Amino acid sequence: MPPSELKGPPLSQTPTVDELRDRLVDGILHSVRLHASVEQAMRKVHREAFLPGIDLPDAYADRAVSIKDNPSGPLPLSCASVPSVVGMMLGQLGVQPGDNILEIGAGTGYNAALLAELTGATGHITSIDIDSDVALHARTMLDRAGYQQVQVIERDGLIGAPENAPYDRMIATVGLWDVPTTWWQQLADGGRLVLPLRWRGQTRSVALTRRGDTLISDGMELCGFVPIIGQDSEKTTALNADDTIRIIHDEDQNVDADTLGASLTATSGTVVMSEQRIGGEESFDGVWLRATASDDRICRLEVQPDALAQELVLRPVVPVRSPALVDGDSLAYMIVRREGVDPQRPHQLGAAAYGPHAEKLAQELVAHIEAWGSARTAVPHLTITPAKSEAAEPGHVISKPESQLTLTY
Repeated sequence: MPPSELKGPPLSQTPTVDELRDRLVDGILHSVRLHASVEQAMRKVHREAFLPGIDLPDAYADRAVSIKDNPSGPLPLSCASVPSVVGMMLGQLGVQPGDNILEIGAGTGYNAALLAELTGATGHITSIDIDSDVALHARTMLDRAGYQQVQVIERDGLIGAPENAPYDRMIATVGLWDVPTTWWQQLADGGRLVLPLRWRGQTRSVALTRRGDTLISDGMELCGFVPIIGQDSEKTTALNADDTIRIIHDEDQNVDADTLGASLTATSGTVVMSEQRIGGEESFDGVWLRATASDDRICRLEVQPDALAQELVLRPVVPVRSPALVDGDSLAYMIVRREGVDPQRPHQLGAAAYGPHAEKLAQELVAHIEAWGSARTAVPHLTITPAKSEAAEPGHVISKPESQLTLTY
């Protein structure tokens, strides 16, 4: 959130670095339950030391800061992650003094400095990054801040760093679509892996413990990260000539751009509303997550402002990232309307749909919304096993080239 929205003691007219850092952490504590050791580390490590040239108020705002732009795409090649997300993921990781840790995605070096504080003098941190400039930046900033004990390696993160394995903890600060086979051999049995894992168009920071050949989750949180270089099994399909309406889907999901595009222009759309209502700041991403545990048609719809201005489709609940069902020549996606008299939850969730089977598909998406409404904070149990192995337990299986996910509620 912007600095003006952070809750905490008032700042002096010219706040010191320590005041800014404490206010940032105090603000994070209002929304994230930080582990005591993580809170202590975040109050100690100077974030501005890893962001040279950034104004102090910006260095201590709860938002990401790009450190290297991407000339070939909209997302940066590397950035300093949102501090509240950093704290949340470090809590998931559960670092202990003396741990041997691998970090994939060096970024600014700030996260490695926090890991160094958490693991202490008897631990070891290896941080790797595929980009030479990013690795050099992290190494330089860590040296200047006094964290020479962190080893920074320029390398493809999908390879890992087997020379320092096995690791008690592994953490990825870049988005992953699949769990690389190479990482399995590098994580100790009983060790923990935290990674932003993407499936069916949405991303969760998943905390996993290795038990033999199975990774078992004990928590997942909504997040968003720059994707790792080298995994390209998520596809983007444009549904119109202007490329302002897109479906983001996994490689195993069949999306026919021509038939879907034709369906969008053939009708004005069908609307089916659910019984579920939300407040102004209430998250509804759990609808998407729950649908992934039973429905292989769920993916992501992205509608650009030009398409909305031209009223090409009814407005999605979040134009750039809304859950959608795609089934052959028909499409349904989530919408929201301000209806009813409930002042606490004035917004009603529903579905808009196009195509020959619009009504049926809208009803099926509404069924996912209703299922979420009966247990809004529930998250699935996730196990991950190597590709083509026997699933660890019954559940909905999503197969990927190097691993398979099994989800159960």
